[in-house]
Amino acid sequence: MSPLIKFFRTKIYTAVFLLVVILLIGVAGYKTISGYSWIDAVYMTVITMTTVGFGEVVPLDNQSKIFTIFLILASIVIVGYALSIITEYILSKNDVEELIQKKMQKKIDSFKGHIVICGYGRNGKQAARKLLAYEKEFVVIEKDKEMEERLQMDEVPYVIGNANEDETLMQAGIDKASCLISALPNDADNLFVVLSTRQLNKSINIISRASLETSYDKLKLAGANNVILPDKIGGDHMASLVVIPGLMEFVDNLSIVGKSNINIEEVAVEKLYRDNMKEARTIKDLDLRKKTGCTVIGYKDEKGEYLVNPEAELELAANSKIIVLGRPEQIDALNSEYNID
Repeated sequence: MSPLIKFFRTKIYTAVFLLVVILLIGVAGYKTISGYSWIDAVYMTVITMTTVGFGEVVPLDNQSKIFTIFLILASIVIVGYALSIITEYILSKNDVEELIQKKMQKKIDSFKGHIVICGYGRNGKQAARKLLAYEKEFVVIEKDKEMEERLQMDEVPYVIGNANEDETLMQAGIDKASCLISALPNDADNLFVVLSTRQLNKSINIISRASLETSYDKLKLAGANNVILPDKIGGDHMASLVVIPGLMEFVDNLSIVGKSNINIEEVAVEKLYRDNMKEARTIKDLDLRKKTGCTVIGYKDEKGEYLVNPEAELELAANSKIIVLGRPEQIDALNSEYNID
């Protein structure tokens, strides 16, 4: 919920509270000063506060008249305040939402090399949490407007619209994005998003969700770099917990969502060179274990092929990456040593 809406609601709650207080004071006053019954006291208080001009239950004495004057004046102020707040809220609600959207769009327009997530369902939320843990810039596209309040509570940049429409994708900055995660529940929708995205951004990395195995080849053909089948992965994972439980628990601990538990990083080789890669260097030359405590467990060459547990004498080529393992404090030491954001 936005601060502006919270502000209005706080003022409305204050107005309602004051109305209840003046109502209770009126009832108690007429009951005590004029000796009215509870029903008559409530009746007199209501017609006095609303100034409808009905007659008195019984003629008022001087004390009751003075109290009535006080009640009328107080009621005019409080009821007027309440009506002005409610009217202002109703009239400005659309303006507030428009202001929120403009502010959000300005933030999204400033992004470059960010990630676009289509759909904020179960898979989309998990992807968003992971990206938040890694402090990555991303935008969520969500069709259901009822999810807007949830997105605001999670403080997630978002666009309300249909991800199948090019206009919505452009609003999310797809032309400047580095990656798209299409996590829509329907495979046909994911296919359409992948096709549209590939046309709008030729170099973007596209990751799509698929429910059916028959959709895998279609999504790859449409332009998806990676296609994930959550149901298949989930089944394999559960079976692995039976076959190799110890290993899977270890892997799970490496992928727990949460910044404090991040302990695997993929680092571009260029970020580890201070001499702009003028000379070929090896993993041994980097000596990351001694400098940061991190261990190199994988290598991705310039062609995108992975090598697990690379040798220390392996020469690091341009446009390649290394995968390092370490405790959170060791990862922080690595980022600090090489000024990695």
